[in-house]
Amino acid sequence: MSEIHISTDARGDRMHASSGSKWEPLMGYSRAVRAGNMIAVTGSVGVNADGTYAPTVGEQAARALAIIEAAIKSLGGKMENVIRTRMYVTDVSQWEEVAKVHGKVFADIRPATTIVEVTRLIDGEAKIEIEADAVID
Repeated sequence: MSEIHISTDARGDRMHASSGSKWEPLMGYSRAVRAGNMIAVTGSVGVNADGTYAPTVGEQAARALAIIEAAIKSLGGKMENVIRTRMYVTDVSQWEEVAKVHGKVFADIRPATTIVEVTRLIDGEAKIEIEADAVID
């Protein structure tokens, strides 16, 4: 992911984090949004900065969580503020590999979480997409 850019909406009550993806303006979304003390991070796949994907779901999960962390930090939060994650995988039989990565990041934080299998993600090479919600103290 490239450098994150922050903007404020016209009313001034929400901050938007943009990764500069060509899809953000096309689809009308932000990488993450902060409203008050809440941060919501868009579903993030584990794509590398050069547009490639690691071969394993675990490596992709680690990359997706790094993207999420960068977005949360850019809006004044930290991973310790995460209260919920949602993980969408294309092969739920690999859930333990995903769980190990998620557990390494969130072992002491222990957010509510969901993992579900989906037929396919928007990019055929992506094996996992992760969303996160955070509340800043």
